[in-house]
Amino acid sequence: MSSNLEFKIQNLKSGEYQCLADLNIYDSPSCDRLATQAATRRYLWVTSNYQDWAVEVYLCEDDYPGWLSLSDLGLLQPCTVPYKAKTFSESEIKKRLPEVIGFTQKAMQQPNDYLWGGTIGPNYDCSGLMQAAFASVGIRIPRDAYQQEAFTQPISIAELQPGDLVFFGTSQKATHVGLYLGDGCYIHSSGKEIGRNGIGIDRLSEQGDKVSQSYYQQLRGAGRVVSSYKPQRC
Repeated sequence: MSSNLEFKIQNLKSGEYQCLADLNIYDSPSCDRLATQAATRRYLWVTSNYQDWAVEVYLCEDDYPGWLSLSDLGLLQPCTVPYKAKTFSESEIKKRLPEVIGFTQKAMQQPNDYLWGGTIGPNYDCSGLMQAAFASVGIRIPRDAYQQEAFTQPISIAELQPGDLVFFGTSQKATHVGLYLGDGCYIHSSGKEIGRNGIGIDRLSEQGDKVSQSYYQQLRGAGRVVSSYKPQRC
């Protein structure tokens, strides 16, 4: 470990920081598997828990835990103004849904691949695209598909409106999510094996192509975003 890095560690205090650049957040101190990402100006709560080459952090906007590489400590700055969550009424959220949909469609037009843990363009995972789309209009939702399902207001498939979330997975847990566009279609970022390796549009139908059929067989239900997430830590 370099003396410069040792100095940064010794002088870093636990508390709230802002990112000076886009940062990768990992799921373990080994920093070999991406969990999520923190965009420039996003807020992080840095703990005093150091292991190996990483420090434990929480993303303030969604309370998501992870590990930041010690080599990225220089890309943080102490917060002068603490993070404060915005509140939105259900009607305010509804007015912003066309922009949320527009974000996903614009993202699809850029060359992209599916990236596990990706929340920053051009490469997203399924729930990362949903989180980024709502965040683009100031609305915060949780990070993972199963968390987003628990956060939203449950609705039936028959009640789906553009801007609602559609969830897929097993009977035990949501493992995939898409954004409903209307006319039986939804947009999502799907993987290589049973998906499109990036952002695409599929149908909620047994009559679609193989990708649409595969996800339709995993359909769990749908949910509506009616509020913005209120963090517990920051």
